[in-house]
Amino acid sequence: MIKQQNKIPPYEAVGVVAAQSIGEPGTQMTMRTFHYAGVAEHVPTGLPRLIELVDVRKEPKKPTIDIYLKKEFSRKREIAEKVAYQVESVTVDQIAKVKEQMRERAVKIIYDEKLGKSYRITFGQLEKALEMKKKVDRESKTIIVSAEEKKVKGGGALRAVRKTYNTVKKTIVKGVAGITRAVVVKDENGEYFIRASGSNIEGVLKNSYVDPLRVYTNNIKEIERIYGIEAARTALVREMKQVMDMQKLAVDIRHIMLVADAMCRDGVIVNIGRHGLSGRKPGVLARAAFEETVKHLVNASAKGEEDRLVGVTENIIVGQTVPIGTGKIMLEFNMTRKHDSSSAPGENEKTKEKCEK
Repeated sequence: MIKQQNKIPPYEAVGVVAAQSIGEPGTQMTMRTFHYAGVAEHVPTGLPRLIELVDVRKEPKKPTIDIYLKKEFSRKREIAEKVAYQVESVTVDQIAKVKEQMRERAVKIIYDEKLGKSYRITFGQLEKALEMKKKVDRESKTIIVSAEEKKVKGGGALRAVRKTYNTVKKTIVKGVAGITRAVVVKDENGEYFIRASGSNIEGVLKNSYVDPLRVYTNNIKEIERIYGIEAARTALVREMKQVMDMQKLAVDIRHIMLVADAMCRDGVIVNIGRHGLSGRKPGVLARAAFEETVKHLVNASAKGEEDRLVGVTENIIVGQTVPIGTGKIMLEFNMTRKHDSSSAPGENEKTKEKCEK
């Protein structure tokens, strides 16, 4: 009975209903910040996050990644802390002072023992991380990196030193590139996992303790690249649903699933803007109705395109009945049958419905 009641009527405009069901609550969203152990405190939520998702940004404003351990290690906190230390990246400028030396055309790195101790990184690790021409003084714990061999477009010692300086500062001493902070969290099932700022699935999967089937990031494009379109579609639904739930907005997940299906139907995830779904509509008038009107009309005129008026927008523009709901039904009267007085009233006035297929 419930199943029958939840069936949608034939030719229902499900796309419009889905868009309205998501768009209307979206305008009421606040920009509250999600706080969790200091890692995700700046992750955008509400409307900014929803815009990120439908625009399919290559890099989220604040990416995060959840790293789960293999079952045999998932309840051992010491293993989780070890993995958190291994994946959290530390750059040279976090444990040392980096100075430019213009006269010598070099960059000087002074190891800070206090900072090194706090990050558990030795001078030897710092030295090993700098894979470039250098002079090392282990007594004073300083390293001089030469900038002479740096080939810079436009030349000049100043640019060479500056480029070397920027390269040295961001050189990773330990950890996974892109993972800036990692904390250990215990979930409701008693398992420990690592929640980290930044995202780099490929780098994280190199760790032998990590379960490759349970690594999750809020970067949809990265999920698509590593795990494929189905995983990206599932993540998109999850992220959009999470945004709605956090704002206490009741949106049926089927509306969200329909939007995600439309974005992923070509085998690659595309946005909902003029460079994505709206720009790929088959009808010229439908494309012209959403931004860049002149461009679409001129291109269509030059190519001699036809618009067969199969969509909603096109028919509204030309003033025809929209092909949805009752507008999709054609009634035909059988005028060839002769009237028979013996027949039941109205029998000769039967109609047949022919639905366009």
